[in-house]
Amino acid sequence: MKLVECVPNFSEGRRPEVVAAIRHAIARIDGVAVLDVSSDQSHNRTVITFVAPVDKAVDAAVAGIRIARERIDLNHHTGEHPRMGATDVVPFIPLEGTTMEDCIVLARTLGERVGRELEIPVFLYERAATRPERENLADVRRGEFEGIRDEMSAGAANRIPDFGPSRIHPTAGAVAIGARPFLVAYNVYLGPASNLAVAKSVAKAVRGSSGGLRHVKGLGLEVDGQAQVSMNLVDTEKTPLYRAYDMVKMEAEAQGVSPTWSEIVGLVPEKALFETAARHIQLRDFKPEMVLENKVRTAMQGGESLSGFVASVASSSPTPGGGSVAAHVGALAAALAQMVSGLTAGRKKYVAVDAEMRELGLQAAGLVNELSTLVTRDADAYGAVSAAYKIPNEPDDAANKRKAAITDALLGAAEVPLETARACARVTELAATCALKGNSNAVSDAGVAALLAEAACRGAVYNIRINIASLEDRSRGAGLVEEANQLLAQAHANAERATAAVDKAIG
Repeated sequence: MKLVECVPNFSEGRRPEVVAAIRHAIARIDGVAVLDVSSDQSHNRTVITFVAPVDKAVDAAVAGIRIARERIDLNHHTGEHPRMGATDVVPFIPLEGTTMEDCIVLARTLGERVGRELEIPVFLYERAATRPERENLADVRRGEFEGIRDEMSAGAANRIPDFGPSRIHPTAGAVAIGARPFLVAYNVYLGPASNLAVAKSVAKAVRGSSGGLRHVKGLGLEVDGQAQVSMNLVDTEKTPLYRAYDMVKMEAEAQGVSPTWSEIVGLVPEKALFETAARHIQLRDFKPEMVLENKVRTAMQGGESLSGFVASVASSSPTPGGGSVAAHVGALAAALAQMVSGLTAGRKKYVAVDAEMRELGLQAAGLVNELSTLVTRDADAYGAVSAAYKIPNEPDDAANKRKAAITDALLGAAEVPLETARACARVTELAATCALKGNSNAVSDAGVAALLAEAACRGAVYNIRINIASLEDRSRGAGLVEEANQLLAQAHANAERATAAVDKAIG
């Protein structure tokens, strides 16, 4: 199931009954789970975090926005936080198995419905923006409800909405709807309200728009009698939580003020906290895999989900790449062969091949495991190549070590897909046997297994060849390429046997 996170911000933090009504409207949509509701009276704002299947997320968001339109009047709203609408901003964030492109489609679908059904003007922002000047939420919200109302009334070209009427809703204002990576709302307090000027100065120094940290948005506010640096960390991969805190602390202490405490509003990825803890105690080479609960979770869940793997492949990261995908496809092919063997063994009609099919099923199961392991090993091999290329090239002895490391890494990166090719060639053989001798009702499945395994073998061979081609001395990998070509020929021959049997069986 593809899931998406949605974090709508509502301009109400002082009336619990209104917040409860909005929350209930969202939660009653089938399949939706509300994870967190955070209200702030000083900001007069509530952030609701919910997770939903992709096909239910828009319905849930519309339900919440509808109640906010009915219950919140911005003409009577005051608070520390800037706002442009009763529902101020609605971002979609991809979770495992969901891509940013999925979220952009959701943002546009929601925008169209809000504009048409609720008659609220919609401005698309961040990754869903249709104009570069609308990517930054602060630019979209500039002027807030009153200023945007006046600009739209005057027919300002920059205030033509993406969806909905070209006039602001009289009570619900306008809404920004978008798609973005995970955002962490993080506040650092600098003591009493008398330090508000320092908080504003620090916020200016920290936020990216003023030349600070690129992926940080910040404001200096007075909250509950305290000076607060309110931040949104829009990409914690590029600007970690600890870096934002360190810069706030440095800038504040330069003006004679020290942070008193900090808080996270809503939810935060565990990785961000692990990184911060590791930084604080100067823990070298920390990896999430070192966390006991992560290992237990992965073991209990049986590893990464298929949708999660697909999303990883679709990302801009070079891993998992073609080699991992080839291994994964090979594992699927082996699983199909195992399925056909299971549909054949134990059937009276196929008693003559019962023992053969049972043994074939065991071999296929072993290949599923072997190829599944190669998915990760291929990505690790690429990482070793990347690391080798990062070794310093000077002085001369370092250059020689770098050259040797690159050669070893490239050979290693070729040997892993060679193992994949060997396994896939064996899968094609099993698939051909299934097509010729297996349950005739599953002959097409055997054919699919053979075709997938052949394609996977060819993909693995491509990865072998490209790594060998990168060697300074290609003769070092000549034997690997020769074996790879032989395996591919075997796989092709087996696939042809299988497909011929399929064609004969189904006509």
